[in-house]
Amino acid sequence: MGEEEQTKPAEEDSKNSSVVVAVTGEEQPKTREEKMVVSDVRNSALQPSWFTPKRLLALFCVINLINYLDRGTIASNGVNGERKTCSGGKCSGGSGIQGEFNLSNFEDGVLSSAFMVGLLLASPIFATLAKSVNPFRLIGVGLLVWTIAIVGCACSWGFWSISIARMLVGVGEASFISLAAPFIDDNAPDTQRTAWLGFFYMCIPVGYAVGYIFGGLVGSHLAWRWAFWLEAILMVPFVILGFVMKPLQLKGFAPAGSKKAASVETVAPDALDSQILVTDDSEEKNDNLGEASKSGNVFTRFLSDMKGLLSEKVYVVNVLGYISYNFVLGAYSYWGPKAGYNIYNMANADMVFGGITVGCGLAGTIGGGFVLDYINSTLSNAFKLLSASTFLGAVFCFSAFCFKKEIYFLIFFAIGELLVFATQAPVNYVCLHSVKPSLRPLSMAMSTVSIHVFGDVPSSPLVGVLQDHIHNWRKTALSLTSILFLAAAIWFIGIFLRCPDKFNEESEHSISELNNTNKAPLLDDEANTA
Repeated sequence: MGEEEQTKPAEEDSKNSSVVVAVTGEEQPKTREEKMVVSDVRNSALQPSWFTPKRLLALFCVINLINYLDRGTIASNGVNGERKTCSGGKCSGGSGIQGEFNLSNFEDGVLSSAFMVGLLLASPIFATLAKSVNPFRLIGVGLLVWTIAIVGCACSWGFWSISIARMLVGVGEASFISLAAPFIDDNAPDTQRTAWLGFFYMCIPVGYAVGYIFGGLVGSHLAWRWAFWLEAILMVPFVILGFVMKPLQLKGFAPAGSKKAASVETVAPDALDSQILVTDDSEEKNDNLGEASKSGNVFTRFLSDMKGLLSEKVYVVNVLGYISYNFVLGAYSYWGPKAGYNIYNMANADMVFGGITVGCGLAGTIGGGFVLDYINSTLSNAFKLLSASTFLGAVFCFSAFCFKKEIYFLIFFAIGELLVFATQAPVNYVCLHSVKPSLRPLSMAMSTVSIHVFGDVPSSPLVGVLQDHIHNWRKTALSLTSILFLAAAIWFIGIFLRCPDKFNEESEHSISELNNTNKAPLLDDEANTA
């Protein structure tokens, strides 16, 4: 090797030029550094793993189920309980959290939304950290925080202590909600992506429903604190798994923990059968990371990514519709059992709403995913399905609360819930495919933050305030349900926007389009040290 060839790598390092990974079937790696990167990627990809795409989906579904079981549990009559009341000179002791801490409906509504504060603060942080720390390890950290926070709920002694614990629950959940969906989208078969997302998001209504039932049973047979102790026990195995299993790689990101983690932008799961070419990027800078990546300024990188995210009109319209939708669904999930108990004198409101949510959530969420795959999963078709399903669901749910007989309410409300839940897979499909792969964690994080901060965070306490003012659950429910029509109108606008699918798009100059055929997850040995 000549003197010029020996000094070339050193010269390149002195320039601090970043490198990118491109997939090509023609060019071969030439320098020793290029060959080392090829070897590292191939060796790590060939390592056997317990994870398969279906196992990964199953694992994330169970974790998601436990997350939403917690939300249903704290909303159940058995755990949430009733406030102390006085009538005719006699006072009842109340029950559950509201009775023990003597919470008003407003305070009770704030309690349901407190975890969103942690979610708001932590989601963008986890999404940005995913560019320098292995995303799979970040999920493990989040689950550990979640488990500790749930134990804090069980040990709380008043309104502020349980509110702070609920905020930490949101911090723990933030990493999972930002990163799980991109992992699933990477590993799902091309023709079943929306269906796989449907299975994942099916755990939202099912988790809520199981939580209603779980909370009702635990609250009536033990005490409300036991519900949180049991939740923590359920999550412990997954916390351990998040730290001991070999971590997966995510499309659009470098193998975290490797020497190239700071400079290599992306390694795709399907790169195994292709040549990996490392090229100098001194002239062709990565549009997504830019100078922020070189300086290591995480905050500047976050602002740059946010600017790119908000420039995507399709994404913005989708999230605006999702906010309106979640405003209603969030209040439904929290106040539904209590409204049903008061309007129709449902002695077993937890069980009834739990059963409806399980059945309709399963059928609606999975059905929405399969329908979109069947009609061709494009962004335009997703908006058509979102607007039509939400509009029809709003009609049935609004009509349900107009009936005085319980049987008619249950029939119409069940049909409405079925249609409304059909939006879960399509709306998240749009979030994932309307932005570049490297922005997907941030897109999921900001979508989740937005729908909670502007959706179910204010909706639960506002509905509590409205009910405290008018003292009529039927009118309160009708006012709330009407907002679903707004969500349908916003998603209808999305049909007319130019909707290019950006799943295979990366920075203009750095990443070539990938042949997304090999769905085996890509692993990285060195990531174990992350």
